[in-house]
Amino acid sequence: MRERRQIVRLWRQSEAAVLVTLIKVAGSSYRQAGARLLLDARGEYAGTISGGCLETELTRKAAWMVRDGAAVERYSTMFDDTAEIPFGLGCGGVVDLLVEPAGSPECLALMEAMEDSLRGTEATVVTWLPGEGKGLRRVVLGPDGSVVFASAALSEAKIDCAKGLLPEGDNEGRFVEELRAPQRLFVLGAGDDAKPLVSMAALLGWSVIVADGRAQLARAERFAEAERVVALGSDGAAGLGIRRRDAAVLMTHSYEQDREILASLLPMAPGYMGLLGARHRSSLLVSEAAAMIGWTVEECCALIHAPVGLDLGGDGPEAIALAVIAEVQACCQGKAGVSRRLTAESVARQIELGGASRYLQVQCAMEQ
Repeated sequence: MRERRQIVRLWRQSEAAVLVTLIKVAGSSYRQAGARLLLDARGEYAGTISGGCLETELTRKAAWMVRDGAAVERYSTMFDDTAEIPFGLGCGGVVDLLVEPAGSPECLALMEAMEDSLRGTEATVVTWLPGEGKGLRRVVLGPDGSVVFASAALSEAKIDCAKGLLPEGDNEGRFVEELRAPQRLFVLGAGDDAKPLVSMAALLGWSVIVADGRAQLARAERFAEAERVVALGSDGAAGLGIRRRDAAVLMTHSYEQDREILASLLPMAPGYMGLLGARHRSSLLVSEAAAMIGWTVEECCALIHAPVGLDLGGDGPEAIALAVIAEVQACCQGKAGVSRRLTAESVARQIELGGASRYLQVQCAMEQ
């Protein structure tokens, strides 16, 4: 997603010349289908379509490749001096690249759709690849399935095929992709330890929203890389517009504020919900938040990652931020492995042992 931001920025700030899209991979490849590189008229580029082995070749020849319009070029990254496909570099695969002039209506429509996706408007892009005497044709569909753009050369039947209204009636090659909005991360807590978390998320191209009930901490100048910095009101997280695909990390270090925010956050059921703090503190928080909203502890634990973050080891805000970002990434990509999250049984055990109540007494005394 950060790469998409860089490509769109170069497109807006420079005279774009050629857009290269990785459309097919056979065997091993550093990048997967959908990776892009935008080359401008000065020879500068943004994005990558390999681990660096093809970029130099493309920046030298891309303008020549599109002299007659868009084309599909095949490269082998096998280490083989006798291969007919240029040129073996030892990466272990064959890649097909769509190379298109950046000034065409089709490319402009794609770039605008990419830019809109960064603002949260998702799209489906269907591209009929050039070949057999036909040029590149493209349809851009909005999130509701409406046609945002369609090449002039496309028939209504082709457009209906793109919309899924009719089965594909021929063997023409197509490349279909979903332009998803950036991952949104809500950092609920604006202490100093939230800064590396915000920085790492921004490095990945995520949209980061920082919120805290303490206005003296929730200031934009403290989090320059965040998309928004919000001072929370009495409704906690309820007014932030958190959705099911979002991630949220609760880390205010204030027991009372954490409890109120957690109670407002649970019914929203974001895709990832992490709670920073010791197990005994988190156990009491979950128990009390469950009672506040009339849920069982088991229902709450099913939604919460606590202790937050993967068990990577290390100490300090940066190491914790890395562990949290890694777990959010794994969870949101469907790659979550072994979890350390609380269960109803562990919550009950912590409370029974009395650790949570002792921690609360110390915490309350510190906050006073």
